[in-house]
Amino acid sequence: MNPHPTDFNRVMDLEQHGPDTWVGLSPQYRWGRIYGGQVVAQALWAALQTVDEEFETHSLHAYFIRGGTLTEPVRYEVDRLRNGRSFCTRAVVARQSGGAILHLSCSFQKAEEDAEVQTARMPLAPNPEDARPKPDDWPWIMERRPLDSYPGAGQSMGWVKIIDPMPDDPRLHIAGLAFTSDTVQFTAARSIHPLQVPQEQYNDKFMGASLDHAMWFHRPIRADEWHLYQWDCHGLTGARGMTVGNLFSADGTHVASIAQEVLLRERRAV
Repeated sequence: MNPHPTDFNRVMDLEQHGPDTWVGLSPQYRWGRIYGGQVVAQALWAALQTVDEEFETHSLHAYFIRGGTLTEPVRYEVDRLRNGRSFCTRAVVARQSGGAILHLSCSFQKAEEDAEVQTARMPLAPNPEDARPKPDDWPWIMERRPLDSYPGAGQSMGWVKIIDPMPDDPRLHIAGLAFTSDTVQFTAARSIHPLQVPQEQYNDKFMGASLDHAMWFHRPIRADEWHLYQWDCHGLTGARGMTVGNLFSADGTHVASIAQEVLLRERRAV
């Protein structure tokens, strides 16, 4: 295995290590620890290896337990909780030598023909081609184009996509959405904090992390095409911010709903 993959398809190239166990590697992220969306995506992909292809991912729920180190692989242990006729359920624990770094539960459903109704509406937003790229931290794998958010707004939006073309496997594109999902939401929480600081001072003033994460997948999408995340922060308490959002394809199709609680802890002098 390449010790540090540099594109999404290689990130998802997990190596099987015994029954229902896979190992994945991480790129060299500049901030020094594994990106949370990668661990969610790799855990989901490991679970998908144990599920018949007629089952489609419809939801996942994850807890980020501790930050992952870039200096060793991540081991994904899958537990086949249930195999039903319509639904099946898996649990995945992601481990490194220091212990578990993520616990993920995910559910899969056979496709069913029934009522098809969309009530969520895509917000007004500039086209991704007209939005400014974020230049600093994603020169490969994923491109983000966050849109302006203002103090007190409690909202954030941004266009995101996997950079390299992906195979047509729809299950891999769901994993691609999981990869891109741990982004953009922090701005919604930061915007309502009483302490407002410039972006370049944020790490000096705050400790931030993703705490838990949930996604519900409604309709197919290609992760290597632009999709819009829309986030709202429902409040701050106990150094935690509750963010909920919708995910839209560029044509306005509501493809997923998402929720994440973030840590937004002010650094204080001891």
